[in-house]
Amino acid sequence: MATWTTKQNKKFEDALALYDKDTPDRWHNIARYVGGKSAEEVKRHYELLEKDVMKIENDQVPLPNYRANASNGRSNYANEQRLLQNLRL
Repeated sequence: MATWTTKQNKKFEDALALYDKDTPDRWHNIARYVGGKSAEEVKRHYELLEKDVMKIENDQVPLPNYRANASNGRSNYANEQRLLQNLRL
C-alpha cells in the first residue's frame, strides 16, 4: 500500500469538500489536487477511510483516550469530526 504524507492527507480532505460525490471525474480531480496519486489510489484511500469510519460508528474500534493524548487541553476530536463529515459527502 502506498504511503500518504500528512500534506497529501490534508489536501485529500480539502479535495473531498471541494469535489463532492456528484462531481464528474471526481477521483481524477482529487488526484490532480492531491498530487502524486492516481485516481485509483485516491478512490482506494477513500474506500479504506469509509471502512474505518464504519468500524468506528459500529463501536468496532476503541476510541482513543483523549485526555491522555490532549495537548494544551485540546484534542484531535475536531479534526476527526471534520474528516468524518467530509467522508459523508
